[in-house]
Amino acid sequence: MPSINEQLGAYSDLFMLLAAFAYAVGFIAFAWDLAKSNSTIRELEAGLLEAEARQLATVGGPAPVKTAGKPAAGGALVSESMDYVTASGKRKAAKVAVSVAWIGVAIHAVAVVSRAIAAARVPWGNMYEFLTTGAFIVAAVFMVALIRKDLRFMGTFVMLLVTIMLCAATMGFPTPVAHLVPALQSPWLVIHVSIAVLASSLFTITFAMSVLQLVQDARQKRLAAGGQDKLAFMRLVPSAVALENAAYRVNTVSFVMWTFTVMAGAVWAEAAWGRYWGWDTKEVWSFVIWVVYAGYLHARATRGWTGARSAWLSIIGYLCIIFNFTVVNLYFNGLHSYAGV
Repeated sequence: MPSINEQLGAYSDLFMLLAAFAYAVGFIAFAWDLAKSNSTIRELEAGLLEAEARQLATVGGPAPVKTAGKPAAGGALVSESMDYVTASGKRKAAKVAVSVAWIGVAIHAVAVVSRAIAAARVPWGNMYEFLTTGAFIVAAVFMVALIRKDLRFMGTFVMLLVTIMLCAATMGFPTPVAHLVPALQSPWLVIHVSIAVLASSLFTITFAMSVLQLVQDARQKRLAAGGQDKLAFMRLVPSAVALENAAYRVNTVSFVMWTFTVMAGAVWAEAAWGRYWGWDTKEVWSFVIWVVYAGYLHARATRGWTGARSAWLSIIGYLCIIFNFTVVNLYFNGLHSYAGV
C-alpha cells in the first residue's frame, strides 16, 4: 500500500484555506457589484437607448425619449436567453470578482490534486474530501459557464455557497489525510462517488438559481401590482421564467447523474455486502432525493407545475441532499457509517 505524504497533506489543507479566502474576497466583490447596481443599470440603459437610436435613425424614425430614468422600450435589460440586451457596462467590481474567483479556483484545484497525491488515491473518501471536491466543481462549473454566458449576477450566491462549503469542510469535518477504510477500497468508489459529487455540485447551482427565481418572481408580481421596486439590483438578473428554464435543464442532467449514482451504489452494495438493496439509512435517503427530483421533473413537464411551485420542489430536493450528507452521515448508524469525522 502506498505511503501517506503527511507534509503534502498539510500543504493541501493550507491551500484549501487560501482558496476559501479567495472565494470570500470574490463574494465581497460580487456583492459590491450588486450594491453598485444603480450605476450599472444606468450604463446598461444608456447603451440600450443608443442602440435604439441608431436603429431608428436607419429607418428615419424619431429618437427614443428617456423618461423617469428608464429606457423608452420597456426597461428589459436581460433577455429570456439570459443575455444582456446591450454591453454590460464597465462593472469594475464584477471584473475584480471574476479575476479573484479564477485565482480561487486555481488554488482550489492545487489543493484537491495535492490531497489526492498525498493520499495516493482519489480525494473523496470522507466527508471533508467529498465537500471540498464538490465545492471545487461548483466553482469551476460556474467559472467555465461565465466564459459563454454573463452569469455574474449569480456570483454573489455561488461564491457564498462555495465559501460556506469550504468553511464547513475545514472547520466542521477536518480529517487528516489517510488510507481508505476497507469498505471503500474498491474501483466502484471512483465510479459511484465521483458521479455523486458531480450531481450534488450541479444541484447546488440549481439551488442558487431556484432561490433567485423565487426572489425575482416575488419582485415581478409586486411590480405588476403597481408596487415599489425595492430590489432594483434584480434588474441585472434574468426573469423568473428564464431562471426556471435554466434550472430545469441543469436539474434534468443532474437527475440522470443521480439515477446512475443510485444504480452504481446498488451494484457496489451487491459486490461488498451480497445484496443490491438493504434499506440502509443512506440508501433510503438517496432514494428519497431521487423521488423528490423525479417528482419535480414530472410535475413540471406533465402537470404544469411552473413558477414558485417548481422552484420550491427544487429547493426541497437540495435540502434533502444536505440532510443526507450531514444528519444521516453524522447521526445514523449503518453500513455507510464511515464519514471519517
